[in-house]
Amino acid sequence: MSSDVPRTVKAVDTAELVRLDAEAIECGLNRNHGAGWLVEFADPDAVHYLWPALVHRAGHRPEVSPHWRCMLLLKLRDGQQVFSLLDVLPTSFEALPETLDRATKTEIARRLEHGGLLTQAQWVDLDS
Repeated sequence: MSSDVPRTVKAVDTAELVRLDAEAIECGLNRNHGAGWLVEFADPDAVHYLWPALVHRAGHRPEVSPHWRCMLLLKLRDGQQVFSLLDVLPTSFEALPETLDRATKTEIARRLEHGGLLTQAQWVDLDS
């Protein structure tokens, strides 16, 4: 397994995103949304997008090191799209199918890097 992040964007449905989030929680990875948060707030019918941004190493947790810190374009139940982060095991990311064409991947990456998106935390503050 390479310790370099793949330079690709992958689409995931809400059920798969919830599974990846639960895996992050179970593995004790730092970037997750907390038990039940995605089920409550993510649009159940949406497609979300993961883009690995960096290799994250947890020296004290060799069984989950390295893993990938992914930028996440997350669609919420209110229709808002927000920026979030999710730590994903490389094998879990690699198992996700490649379904997007190059132009779509480029557009999603551009939005994640420069799209002026609210963060998940900002959205939570607005919703409170």
